[in-house]
Amino acid sequence: MITELRTFIAVTRHGTFAAAGERLGLTQSAVSSQIKRLEESLGFALFDRTRRAATLNEAGATTLARAEELLTLFGKLGDLPDQASDGGLLRIGAIASVQSSLLPRALVPLRQKYPTLRLSLVPGVSMHLMDQLDAGELDMAITIRPPFGLLPELDWQTLVHEPFVLLVPAALKGSDWRALLQAQPFLRYERTSFGGRLVERFLRDMQLSVNESMELDEIQGLVQLVANGLGVALVPMVQAPDPLPANVRAVSLGEHTFYREIGILQRSAKAGRPVVAQLAHCLRDAAQNASKASGV
Repeated sequence: MITELRTFIAVTRHGTFAAAGERLGLTQSAVSSQIKRLEESLGFALFDRTRRAATLNEAGATTLARAEELLTLFGKLGDLPDQASDGGLLRIGAIASVQSSLLPRALVPLRQKYPTLRLSLVPGVSMHLMDQLDAGELDMAITIRPPFGLLPELDWQTLVHEPFVLLVPAALKGSDWRALLQAQPFLRYERTSFGGRLVERFLRDMQLSVNESMELDEIQGLVQLVANGLGVALVPMVQAPDPLPANVRAVSLGEHTFYREIGILQRSAKAGRPVVAQLAHCLRDAAQNASKASGV
């Protein structure tokens, strides 16, 4: 029933079954089925339905407050038994590029301070991780900054700003990024991802038309496609452990450079837990040390 409660809360937050389904990665009919199951279990309707809308009724409003309380309690099941203890479980969500750069470096001092702490590292794209955090399934998420406003119960801390560059095969001559981008097959950073939306906005603002070739939500995958001569790609220069392949070069966007902001998302109520606060501190230190090492 936890899944149905999360879907119910999503419908009330996003206004419609369709909007909730888009946020949760479900079809509208799947959302409708979950809400129907929840109503049948409770024995009363949660919404007043018309042909065009579903409006939360009085019973639904009362149930919403209780559902939020239940999910908050459910999210605390993995909390440390004592906030001063170094046991328990910490659930961390992180995008792929962070898992191979900032996060491992931050976990070294965290493990030294909390040697018996159990860690659950959850991979995912930014939107999905944010939804898991909002649902109480994660204690912290390290993501790209959302291109829209955050819910009031979520806190954001910036770690790094990663500049976008144009990756091209090394054998391709020229340094005019605009000409290269428009002449070569374009390997697109998947447009529904947070990073992909930044690329889409850049192309629109620069009034650029490109020769669409492939679309992928994986930076290392885009790098390998460029390395194999399949096109060019706009990607952020992430703090990866390995340099670019020898057959790939990065062309600066100069004064038109735009940035991907990476940071920490936390629920406000979780931010005060000593172990969560300590991990945030370790991540900030890791980001600062990396910036100093790169001369940024």
